[in-house]
Amino acid sequence: MAYLKPAAKQQGIVLVVALIMVVAVTGIAVTLMSSSSVDIKITNAAFEREEAENLLMGNVQQLIAGEANKGGTSHFLYTRAQIPNGTLELPQIDDTTSTMSNLNNGALDLPCPRKFNFTAGISCNMVQVNSTITFGSKSRHTITVTSGIAQEMASLNTGG
Repeated sequence: MAYLKPAAKQQGIVLVVALIMVVAVTGIAVTLMSSSSVDIKITNAAFEREEAENLLMGNVQQLIAGEANKGGTSHFLYTRAQIPNGTLELPQIDDTTSTMSNLNNGALDLPCPRKFNFTAGISCNMVQVNSTITFGSKSRHTITVTSGIAQEMASLNTGG
């Protein structure tokens, strides 16, 4: 017990070291919390994009199915001459806007893309449908899907 200092001569160094440790731990905790909020924002943005992408793909499929069910009045049968200014606005589904353009070069119909059961005298009207949806806060972001559609039709006006 001869080596112990009397209590009156302690200067409070333990208190100072403890306060420094508390400040350091508090700084680490604040840093971790702020990076956690950034991670939450990134996760929410990825979720919103995935949700918008799924909604867009569903709307594109609904649009294509609707046009396919129209039979002879389908917009997919329109030739280049029937589409003013090169693009045609298709019906809007929910928040998805779609435009269609004809890919045929000139007045001739194109040969259909390869498939197993080829039929002579069948040609294709090639169209492209661009569908766009906006998402995010203040609708600042957009996703566009481009679909190529080959509509089979009987034609003697082939340009293959």
